[in-house]
Amino acid sequence: MKVITKVLIAKSAFISSILATGILSIAMTEDVQATQSSNTSSSIQPADSQLDLDLSSLIARYKLTGTPKSDHPLPNIESPKAQLGMKLFYSKTLGGDNTTACASCHHPMLGGGDDLSLSIGVDSKNPDILGSDRKLIGKKHAEVPRNAPTTFNVAFWKKVLFHDMRIERVGKYDIHTPDMSYPKPDALAGETLVQAQARFPITSVEEMRGGYLNDSHNQTLRRALASRLQENWLEEFRKGFEEPNGNVEDLITEQNYSEAIADYERSQVLVNNPWKAYVEGDKQALSASAKKGAWLFYTDQKDGGAGCASCHSGDFFTDEKAYNTGMPQIGAGKQNGATGNNDYGCSLITKNPKDKFRFRTPSLLNVEMTGPWGHDGAYTSLEAITRHMLSPVESAKKYQTKQLKQKSIDIRFVKENTLEAIEEGLDLKAKPNLAEKDVTNLVSFLKALTDPCTKDRACMSKWIPKAGDNDPDGQMLHAINAKTGRPL
Repeated sequence: MKVITKVLIAKSAFISSILATGILSIAMTEDVQATQSSNTSSSIQPADSQLDLDLSSLIARYKLTGTPKSDHPLPNIESPKAQLGMKLFYSKTLGGDNTTACASCHHPMLGGGDDLSLSIGVDSKNPDILGSDRKLIGKKHAEVPRNAPTTFNVAFWKKVLFHDMRIERVGKYDIHTPDMSYPKPDALAGETLVQAQARFPITSVEEMRGGYLNDSHNQTLRRALASRLQENWLEEFRKGFEEPNGNVEDLITEQNYSEAIADYERSQVLVNNPWKAYVEGDKQALSASAKKGAWLFYTDQKDGGAGCASCHSGDFFTDEKAYNTGMPQIGAGKQNGATGNNDYGCSLITKNPKDKFRFRTPSLLNVEMTGPWGHDGAYTSLEAITRHMLSPVESAKKYQTKQLKQKSIDIRFVKENTLEAIEEGLDLKAKPNLAEKDVTNLVSFLKALTDPCTKDRACMSKWIPKAGDNDPDGQMLHAINAKTGRPL
């Protein structure tokens, strides 16, 4: 009892001292030593002994299970169709000029992306080199206007795909695509959002199409690519669709190759992370910093938190809506604005001026592995993008292009383009009294959303073709790490 009384007296004296100096943010449930060490933090966070109880309440409030749900059965990577899809995903035959595959910008060992702020599709100096050392040939600036979204866990998107949400489910059985005026459904979209998405990178001049059939409709291009595949891929399609006697015209169609690619992409389910283990009951799965970050993430701003879950909601960490977060505008953009290279985001699809500079809320699963971050890859560290989301206007105005690791990016009008986005009005509120410890703890939490498999080449190898795998036409991409000369 004497020890307890002394601690209470010490607490009382410390609190009185703090109030006298005008410091109002006090973690009332922490012991004196912990409060003294964290009195620079703005967040009224509970003590470690209380965190688990508070997080349990937040988990219950948000009805979290740790496992996102899909609207469709999830394929197994070992299934015949997903195996066919993997070979197609890595085949440069689907690139207009036979140099670029889907995997050129979406490789499993690069977080399901390409480790570039802005992707380099066609016109690469060496098509087999991926990652930060991939370079353009004969061009000053990267022409792809946006960052490559990860393919990891793409199966869990229920409403929209792409940064500007140009693939959108508009009815139980209807999907809108850019081949139709908004918001009309596309009868050829396929059954899943992922199949609808898989039909479009091949049509992009900057990404995969190059100069191939540029004057032709997208569907004409897709059918031409099917004709290419018909020359050498019949046995692969027979195995993939389990039709040993299928004929070439019926099996090798643009609908079937996009369906197979979609099965491969949707098989990339990577959700076994420390946060999932914690939600399922393992209270030792998170570090103390990650727990504090989780508290900030799920607690409303009015209660001292960061309020991240208002947009990054559910087990998939997204509400699948679009917001203007004031992201710095780098690169070639979409030929918008006075500079001619700004990017007006979702408004280009919906034609609604209110959607200017709005981009889709990304999922945060494996976010540690999916940088650079932002719709245009403007931020190259997880700390920097986290700080921006906590203080968007200040971060955007102080943005430094020197952080960009990719040298082929047009940065002439970053200031003007970003200021236009800010003046349009942000949908994101800065966290009051932001402290550096808030950033540190939130980053710790975000890293707890990483499935360890994403860091393990052996674990990820099931999604990467082996050098000895059957290559129907000699066009399979076997990506190289430029620094080591070894396969990714």
